[in-house]
Amino acid sequence: MKVEFWGAAQTVTGSKHLIDFQGKKLLLDCGIFQGRRKEAFRKNRELPFEAASLDAVILSHAHIDHSGNLPSLVRNGFTGPIHATTASRDLAVHMLLDSAKIQESDVKYVNKKRKRNGQKPFEPLYEQKDAILTIKRMRSQDFGVPFEPIPGVVCTYYFAGHMLGAAIVCLDFTPDSGEPFRLVFSGDLGRSEVPILRDPENVENVDYLIMEATYGDRVHKLGGDAEAMLTRAAKETYAAGGKLIIPAFSVGRTQEIIYRLNCIHEAGDLPPFQVFVDSPLAVNATTVFREHVECLNEEFIEQLLKEEDQDPLGFRNLHYIRKAEDSKELNHYKKPCIIISASGMCEGGRILHHLKNNIENPSTTILFTGYQAPHTLGRRILEGHKEVRIYGEPHQVKAKVMKLEASSGHADSDGLLEWAQGLAKSGRLKNVALVHCELEPASRFAERLRESGINNVMIPAPGDTMKLG
Repeated sequence: MKVEFWGAAQTVTGSKHLIDFQGKKLLLDCGIFQGRRKEAFRKNRELPFEAASLDAVILSHAHIDHSGNLPSLVRNGFTGPIHATTASRDLAVHMLLDSAKIQESDVKYVNKKRKRNGQKPFEPLYEQKDAILTIKRMRSQDFGVPFEPIPGVVCTYYFAGHMLGAAIVCLDFTPDSGEPFRLVFSGDLGRSEVPILRDPENVENVDYLIMEATYGDRVHKLGGDAEAMLTRAAKETYAAGGKLIIPAFSVGRTQEIIYRLNCIHEAGDLPPFQVFVDSPLAVNATTVFREHVECLNEEFIEQLLKEEDQDPLGFRNLHYIRKAEDSKELNHYKKPCIIISASGMCEGGRILHHLKNNIENPSTTILFTGYQAPHTLGRRILEGHKEVRIYGEPHQVKAKVMKLEASSGHADSDGLLEWAQGLAKSGRLKNVALVHCELEPASRFAERLRESGINNVMIPAPGDTMKLG
């Protein structure tokens, strides 16, 4: 009985944790790795285990770095169920189809150049038909209602915050011999008292913990700063007559930015911008948000009830864009505007076209709203590189670059510590594995855990194991 760590191990993307229990194999998440293009190309295609040998998958949430490689799993022979919360399943329908479409489109674009240069064409990681087969394997589960993914294991989902449908995974094991034990996988933990989503829940009587530590080495600024910085970026860009370009994950971060812009608009502080949400996935995801009130916090519901239009995710001058031709028209839009587009790390999708057409304009502001993984285009821009490559071509970075520090969907070091201490109160916690983190922040957070009395903390590398029972 053990857990093998194959993704999000000493890195933030590609979440994959394989549980071996009494001859059955249960996979926690199957996400896409994001980083250096060649490395990502290889890692996402070469699964570290036989897909057909897995009995079931438990999905913590629908973000692509946790769900995005599920179609590869199915394409390579997996035939078992994929369990997810109802909201995560509803989002994954859109996200996986969108991921496949983007990969097909980006590969087609790149292959035109490779053909001209006499190079061998690339193939997409998977296609939309693979995403459809994956969606058919998904099983919706409610928060707080136990279910049995494999014999001898009962799973219960708890609210994790972070994004719509995101769950803490609680697994209760009953071995054929030996004492029962409980393993908890945090998934990605959200922050307390942030817009839209309910706060993370606590779980009792935990024996083993797999825990994210993305921001294990820092404390976020107060949430109110996010609105102030967003207002400032909007006003400065409007005064400069430019475009405010916001790379944002289509699910979660985009809705938070829209909600904050709505609040600024309601307060009368938003300049008379046209605001474009240029992502078909974001349009679909926003609809899913409106359908899952069970995941939303009281602040959002109160805002919904008091607004005249009863829509905290919509306001005058806000436009949701689906069609590619409408997206291309934004390249010729000359007035100041705000463009929110995916992907959040600038590794694919429509954001690349907006950056390509605007990054060399000094009146442009690029406002990052979330974590940028190492070696991604977003990370290079944020780190201050003077020249970056977009679609293989060099571009000078003349745009103003800003970071919305207070908008992270991940708990900070204090929030993580408080949550872990709540789990450790029973005195049963035997081992903790820190995942979804780079080595330095993980090491600092591990030290904080030990100082608080939580010992036996490991920071697994890919292929490392943690024994259970």
